[in-house]
Amino acid sequence: MERTARVDRTPPDAPLPADLPDLTRLLDGMPGQPRRGGPQAPVAPSAAAVEATPAPRGRLRAVRPWRLLPTPRATPFTFAYAAVLAFTSLVAAYADPAVVQALQQGSSTDVAHLARHPVLVLVGSALWIAGGVLSPYALGFLLVLTALERRVGGLRTAGVFLCGHVLATLATEVPVGFAVATGHLPDTSLHRLDYGISFGVAAGVGALAGLLRPWLRWPLLAWVALIIGQDLLSPYDPLTSWGHAIALTIGITTWPRLRRWAATAQHGGPSRA
Repeated sequence: MERTARVDRTPPDAPLPADLPDLTRLLDGMPGQPRRGGPQAPVAPSAAAVEATPAPRGRLRAVRPWRLLPTPRATPFTFAYAAVLAFTSLVAAYADPAVVQALQQGSSTDVAHLARHPVLVLVGSALWIAGGVLSPYALGFLLVLTALERRVGGLRTAGVFLCGHVLATLATEVPVGFAVATGHLPDTSLHRLDYGISFGVAAGVGALAGLLRPWLRWPLLAWVALIIGQDLLSPYDPLTSWGHAIALTIGITTWPRLRRWAATAQHGGPSRA
C-alpha cells in the first residue's frame, strides 16, 4: 500500500506562523515569561524598524546558522578577541621559531613568571592558541563565546572567560609552588611552559550550559566531562587536565547570576551586575 503524500497548499510567500521558534530560541533554556503586574499594552514598532526587517518568505528563514559565529556588531568582544587570536596564530605559524618560542615562554603562566609578573603573564598567556587556529579550542572558542555573548553580553562573557582563565591557572600553579618549596617537586617544575585559552573556553562551556535547554545542556556537559575525565586518567599533563575540570566547575557556578541576567535582558528590563 503506497503512502499518499500530503500536499502543502500554503503559498510560498505566506508569512511565518507567530509561534515558529528561532534557532537561538530553540537552544535557549529560559522561554519568555509574561511580566508581573498585569498585561502590558502592545508597543507599535517604529517605521525604521519595520523597514529594516525583511519579510519572511519561508520556514527556512527562521533558521539562521550564521548567528553561531561572531560579528562585530552583535558580539564585539568575541569578534575582537578572535581577531587577536588569529593574528597571534599567524605569528606562531610563520615567524622565526626562536622568536615564537621566546614570546610563548615569556607569556607562560608558570610559577616563576607568576611570582614576578602575574598580571602580564596572565594576559599574555591568553593571547595564544595551543595548536593554532586548527586546534579544537579555536572552534570551541568561536561557538561557545559567541553563544554566551549573545545571551548575556560582552562584559559578562569576558568576566566568565577571565574567571576561568585566572582562577584555574592559580589553582593549578600555586600548589606546584608549594610542592617545590617543600621538596616534593624539582625546581624545574617552576618553569613549566603553560599558555593558551583552554581554561577560559572550559569556563565558557560550563556557563553556557546553564542557559541551554535540558535536552542540550546535559549531553554537552556529559561529553565535555568525559573528555576531561579521560585526560585526568592520562599521565601526559595532569595539571592542565585538572585546570580544565576546575574551569568547567567555575562556569557552572555562574548559572544563577547568568540566568538572572539573561532573563532580564530577554524581558527588556534594567540589568544589574
